[in-house]
Amino acid sequence: MIPVNTPLLDGNEKRYLIECIDSGWISSEGPFVNQFEDQMASYMGREHAIACANGSAALDIAIQALSLPLGSEVIMPTFTIISCAQSIIKNGLMPVAVDCDPRTFNVKVEDIASKVTSKTSAIMVVHLYGLTVDIQPILDLAKERNLKVIEDAAQMIGQEYRGKKCGSFGDISTFSFYPNKLITTGEGGMVLTNDIILDERARKIRNLCFGQERFIHDEIGYNYRMTNLQAAVGVAQLEKIERTITRKREIGRLYNEALSDIASIHLPIPKTEYCENIYWVYPILLKDDEYRVSDIMNMLQSKGIGTRPFFYPMHQQPVFNEMGLFKAVSLPNSEAIYKKGFYIPSGIALQNEEIEYVSDAIREVLL
Repeated sequence: MIPVNTPLLDGNEKRYLIECIDSGWISSEGPFVNQFEDQMASYMGREHAIACANGSAALDIAIQALSLPLGSEVIMPTFTIISCAQSIIKNGLMPVAVDCDPRTFNVKVEDIASKVTSKTSAIMVVHLYGLTVDIQPILDLAKERNLKVIEDAAQMIGQEYRGKKCGSFGDISTFSFYPNKLITTGEGGMVLTNDIILDERARKIRNLCFGQERFIHDEIGYNYRMTNLQAAVGVAQLEKIERTITRKREIGRLYNEALSDIASIHLPIPKTEYCENIYWVYPILLKDDEYRVSDIMNMLQSKGIGTRPFFYPMHQQPVFNEMGLFKAVSLPNSEAIYKKGFYIPSGIALQNEEIEYVSDAIREVLL
């Protein structure tokens, strides 16, 4: 079986984990946590970084740290993972969904301004699948309308927008270190900001909002700490991030070459005017309704090839519809690409002969 993702732990991960075990520092108090935070902040060009338990936790922390007015609206892409909308709702805010561009899969920047109302307090930007959002117009709009910007760069560690690292934009940014990310700690996440007040707020929220005296609390927080064991793996992964990015782009190039003559599919865009694809995943989009995505995925599964469907749009999620959210909302691009999109193995440990096997199988299914 060739899974959608297999992480590569071929650096100093084992050595640093043994160091944790030998020293006894396995909890969140260990030295690798601060080291990982400092190195990630430096790499991303941020002043502060706060390591936490996972990417969803990072979003919870980031949004709570902003102290947005209860009941206010946060504009976000409908085509994304549920964590984004979930964190907005958990913080007593209202998500407002925007459609995506059908070829980059990122939010339609030109549609955001029309969604801004007197109730809007923030815009959440989510970079998806390898290409960045065109974020500068969003930053300009936010400045003009006095809105906060939350940047979810979970899939974009090391990616750049116009030469500047993703995760360095907006008031606060978040990362995930799940095994399919460009840096993994197994589970794990991070919040980044240049604002010292947001940094202090995020650290407090991450650690149960302890007051100046331990076990006295004036606010609800979370036990969202990252362990020293996780951070040790993260430090080792960060040491080889440039090699990881190079390999990811090589995987994308090899697939592009192998699949370019299949007329029935769209392949990912190699670059835009503001970024080069980092191929976090390798997404394939059917051009018409001749094939059903589920049928193709099942046929590839029978050949030992793992796949994943595209995100199911937030405005169609049953849990949110039952809550009365996104009433009468239609966002056709996101609805269409969910039905026509899937992605194939592209993990950093993928071998060239596996890429060839996957490509041959796709050709067999689609040609």
